[in-house]
Amino acid sequence: MSRHHDFDSTVNGVRDRVRHYAGEAASRADELVDRGREASRRFGRSRTTYARRIGHAAEDFADEANYQYRRLRRQVSRHPVATTAIVAGTVGAFFLLRHLFRDRDDD
Repeated sequence: MSRHHDFDSTVNGVRDRVRHYAGEAASRADELVDRGREASRRFGRSRTTYARRIGHAAEDFADEANYQYRRLRRQVSRHPVATTAIVAGTVGAFFLLRHLFRDRDDD
């Protein structure tokens, strides 16, 4: 029973961290949309195509960030164990590569 509780608390902790990071990404995307709108207002007085392209690019970027955030939330809520395994594998691969490249630099 204790192992099950520990595993659940670990998964919940990872889920909370993922939600936190996803929430920060979404707020950053919203901020970028606002900055893009402000830039389009600034350059949009003459209604040049450049200003419209900047505004559309910022909105496209924010839409993509929101899509990835929602996709990540669905992934975490549907498959918390798989998400934990992916995060653990990614962190493990990062440390392995870091260790390998550090050993080569020391030689």
